[in-house]
Amino acid sequence: MEKILWADDEIDLLKPHILFLKQKGYEVTTVTSGRDALDALQAEPYSLVLLDENMPGLSGLETLMLINQDHPEVPVIMITKSEEENIMNQAIGSKIADYLIKPVNPNQILLSIKKNLHSSELVSIQQTSSYQQEFGALSSRIARAETSRDFYDLYKSLIYWQLNLSGAETNMDEMLGMQMRDANYNFTKFVKQNYEDWVNGEEHPLMSHELMKSKIFPLLDEGEKVFFILIDNFRLDLWRVVQPMLSELFTVSEDLYTTILPTSTQYARNAIFAGLLPLQIATMYPDLWVEEDEDEGKNIHEEALLKTLLERYRRKDTMSYAKLNDSPAIEKYIARIKNLKDTDLNVVVLNFIDMLSHARTESRMIRELANSDAAYCSLAESWFRHSGIIELFRRIAAMGAKIVLTTDHGTIKVDNPIKVVGDRNTNTNLRYKVGKNLGYNKKQVYEMNNPKRFGLPSPNVSSAYIYACNQDYFAYPNNYSYYVQYYNGTFQHGGISMQEMLVPVVTMTPR
Repeated sequence: MEKILWADDEIDLLKPHILFLKQKGYEVTTVTSGRDALDALQAEPYSLVLLDENMPGLSGLETLMLINQDHPEVPVIMITKSEEENIMNQAIGSKIADYLIKPVNPNQILLSIKKNLHSSELVSIQQTSSYQQEFGALSSRIARAETSRDFYDLYKSLIYWQLNLSGAETNMDEMLGMQMRDANYNFTKFVKQNYEDWVNGEEHPLMSHELMKSKIFPLLDEGEKVFFILIDNFRLDLWRVVQPMLSELFTVSEDLYTTILPTSTQYARNAIFAGLLPLQIATMYPDLWVEEDEDEGKNIHEEALLKTLLERYRRKDTMSYAKLNDSPAIEKYIARIKNLKDTDLNVVVLNFIDMLSHARTESRMIRELANSDAAYCSLAESWFRHSGIIELFRRIAAMGAKIVLTTDHGTIKVDNPIKVVGDRNTNTNLRYKVGKNLGYNKKQVYEMNNPKRFGLPSPNVSSAYIYACNQDYFAYPNNYSYYVQYYNGTFQHGGISMQEMLVPVVTMTPR
């Protein structure tokens, strides 16, 4: 039984309310002063305190401050006759759980108590019930999805339930995981059937190499100052957890686009900045394309590629480019951001999420901290809130500039190793392989034996690309146990899944 402490110097007038709460199953102890309330809390634990604001001796606000100091875990609901705004501001600033103005009826008090003591339980019950009702409809949508828009809408729905169920302490995770796998299985078939047509100009969804032309150029043509912010590995669920913070500063228009394959920085991000498919980059600008077997960084020419894009379209927009890898770099950028207010296009690349993904693979501690999609989202949200990124968005909002926020690809938690054989020149990515004489089970992969037909360069005449699908990853037979032990349960990218290929592109307008 939940124990409630009620402090009010006119407690005798509240006997009907107390009787009502007792009938609802609560044990209610009453006191008539702030000092007595503090003594009662010292004597035994209480789940919640109902506190009158206007009492003789210690006032309600003074009592509240002392309760917060000594018993910060106990929620306090303040009840007052006063409607003065300064009293309300002080109470809210002191982190009260709720604020009720007399006269209050018993149901108002009951609702506030339930909100503070039973919200998790009630949310779990309601979310479980709602998802169970929606389960059949989702299964039907998974089976019937046959267009890019179908999969966009389906993926958004699955992410909605992923986020809601993860915070509701339900036992529905396994069912949702099964539906996500089913959806990815059908999405993989959809990609295999259509990808070659997409990159060869047939009807297709918005893709990486068209992003700048579709989302950035129209804003510049309207005379807007634009910040194009690309966060590596920024999946749809990660966007959804930070959206509430940004919605206070901007109105947002959310959409998804489809990344090219492979879903890795070397290919997808370079395609964004060049406005070209990888084969076109390698052909037109060979000095700006880095092959798989070269030691040079695979994303060091982004600014140069962007300049070629603007030149090809004969655009005269002024431009800046910055890559920010840590908090000091973010702080330095914020310090000079006022110098960019007249620049037409400011491009910012943020690599933290990608570094978190790799750190999770390499660090046992980070792996423990991000042991699920929900935990992974929580770490990303904490970084966003505390790293200076939110301050960057505040400064841009104050400048009146628009933001297009997106990513080059997503990532997926892998759990099913499949065997592949390759020579020493085969790339190391776990979700795609490019090389010659690759050995694999054709039924387990998506293969591109003629890379040029898919807009990809071919390092050798006989090179082929293969992709892991769903939650698979590649492991070499001669070191199979090591791969399984080290990489199972890690977040990887490069292959085919909704999490990797269907990623957010958000247009943000300052409020």
